[in-house]
Amino acid sequence: MDEDEKKRKTGRHEARPAQMADKTVLLKLFKHEGRPLSLEDLRRTLNLTKAHRRDVRKLVKEMAREGSIVRLKNDRFGIPHEMNLEVGTLWCTRSGNGFVIPDKEGQKDIFVPARAIQSALHGDKVVVRVEHTTRGSREGKVVKITERRTRNITGFIKKQKGLFYLIPDDERVSSHFIVSQPADTKLMEGDLAACRITKFPEGGGDPECKLLKVFHGLSDVKSISQFINYKHGLPHRFTRTAESEAKDVDCAVSPEQRTDLREIPHVTIDGEYAKDFDDAVAIEKSGSGYLLYVSIADVSHYVTPRTALDEEAYRRGTSVYFPGTVIPMLPKELSNGICSLNPHEDRYAVTARLRYNKNGGLLDTHFEKSVIKSASRLTYRQVEDALNGNAAAVKEMGRLMKGLKWMRDLAALLRAGRQQKGNLDFDLPEPEVVLDMEGGIADILKSERLVSQTIIEEFMIAANEAAARYIEGKKAPQIYRVHESPDREKLTDFERLLRTLNVEYKQDRSGRLHLQEILDTVKDKEYEFLINRVLLRSMKQARYSPINKGHFGLALESYVHFTSPIRRYPDLVCHRVLKALIDGDKLPYGGSELEKMSVHLSERERGAMEAEREVEDRIRILFMKDRIGGEYEGIITRISSFGFFVELFDLYVEGLILLSTLSDDYYAFQEDKFRIIGRRTRKIFRIGDHVRVTVVLADVETKRLHFELIPG
Repeated sequence: MDEDEKKRKTGRHEARPAQMADKTVLLKLFKHEGRPLSLEDLRRTLNLTKAHRRDVRKLVKEMAREGSIVRLKNDRFGIPHEMNLEVGTLWCTRSGNGFVIPDKEGQKDIFVPARAIQSALHGDKVVVRVEHTTRGSREGKVVKITERRTRNITGFIKKQKGLFYLIPDDERVSSHFIVSQPADTKLMEGDLAACRITKFPEGGGDPECKLLKVFHGLSDVKSISQFINYKHGLPHRFTRTAESEAKDVDCAVSPEQRTDLREIPHVTIDGEYAKDFDDAVAIEKSGSGYLLYVSIADVSHYVTPRTALDEEAYRRGTSVYFPGTVIPMLPKELSNGICSLNPHEDRYAVTARLRYNKNGGLLDTHFEKSVIKSASRLTYRQVEDALNGNAAAVKEMGRLMKGLKWMRDLAALLRAGRQQKGNLDFDLPEPEVVLDMEGGIADILKSERLVSQTIIEEFMIAANEAAARYIEGKKAPQIYRVHESPDREKLTDFERLLRTLNVEYKQDRSGRLHLQEILDTVKDKEYEFLINRVLLRSMKQARYSPINKGHFGLALESYVHFTSPIRRYPDLVCHRVLKALIDGDKLPYGGSELEKMSVHLSERERGAMEAEREVEDRIRILFMKDRIGGEYEGIITRISSFGFFVELFDLYVEGLILLSTLSDDYYAFQEDKFRIIGRRTRKIFRIGDHVRVTVVLADVETKRLHFELIPG
């Protein structure tokens, strides 16, 4: 009998040195044993010394918290899928029901009815038991909470029987919390407050919270941003250690062991108020085509693994942008200082050289560590004016003008090439909040889509795709940016809408719709807005994954985030992998580590987007407070059983018209036809219709903006 067979038969393994007692070894052991194991089982099986026992106990607790194993009631630990369990993040809805988004790659969301959520809160990491599967849809019950993700709670104060309660303003949180009131704080019924949860809703008792701040109204942009900071638990400051490391960074820049590209005329092109410049571009043209340089700030040179700076950046995952301010992923010494590609200053970069033929076909890709010196800091508006022939702007560009024209030409070729492959180009107005010098709201406008912005978009997409293909070609593990094609059932409503509007459309042999052709067909038609909006809502959300599943929206087979390491942690990961390949060093990450990182970074991105969206929504309502009674024209954007939403043309804010305010008839909601219809008058309202409204309510605290229909 050989040694492996003997170990399998006896269930005993030789003691391993401390460095081998890692999570991978333990997970292999759980799989090998094929049954739940206790810490005592692990001690016996691994023949552990006392010192090693402590290490293994700590690792097992970490694995249970991460969800790779699950702790059972008998103090044993097992592999989730062996017990019909899934580990993931609970995402609740306003109805009280929820969905668990599994950590495990490739698993569909699990529906959890309200009665089966137990004491879990929106955002918690949970273990769910799958109890029913019907036509591919899974339903389950929360059996364990492995990590409480919600620490802060916001809402309205209510007093009852001498106690103060916090009623969450987020309808996805159903629990009411008892508030412990500081003696020097006077709480009033209806106050808006932020609290820290001190006792969670478990064991049958009331959950409790400690008062952090009382908001006597959300009367300006600053108070709204501060409220959302508390609500979403966004970081207020960096740790002292991270700040100290940022201040101690060596700012000397040397071309040694790097390609010196300081003579190449790179430029940065960004918004007017941008302060961190992480991408610079340059271009050369010959008779055979173009050579494009995309140089990205080498943040990984300054932020190294296992440092406080790196841990803080990973925890944040992304920068969060509010109108007029930012919660950065990195301290300003890095984000606005040595990492930022400021004009006329030497900076470390990672450069992609992309060589194209004269038709925009990619011929060659090369990545290198470099030193660059940006020749100029340009804004989108400056470049747009120059490309449109504005004499003053052209004069200001000087020798850069020739390169800007080449950039415009190459970007147009790249865009046309992606559109040929099926890139989706939605045409929906994007509202932009404009602040005055004092931080007040000056206006809300439809953001322009400039050619200068398209240039940078196309070059960044090209560099991201090139990085993905380069890393994939080397068979190195990486975090991909994936966007999967929509589920067939999600497109059923969209097809029904096309048939309702008599819009012709094509399908390939597999039944896949030619979506961009449909968008082109309805261009400038009355129902263009409706088609774009419904299709966009049918799309899946892009996310991070260690498994390449392509990017459906961009019509690309491989895609990573490489171009924004100052504000996105996945880009920092990409740089570390790229530089290891360039230098021939050991690869920095393994597949299991990247899977865990992908889940965390997707969640951080989702949370940041939700916070940004809520700040903008509340600011728009604040903007309308002085416009009560005003009359406006708008377009119906959404329809539900209780009313429909209207976006105003002039101000680009969205408000609700309740069906209860339509007094001329009883209206029925016809979900399958995207409309409501009067039972007596047969009057119809559907997405894309133009209406006139008056503003009747603008309540920032409750996040309500209501309109009433003006008959016409």
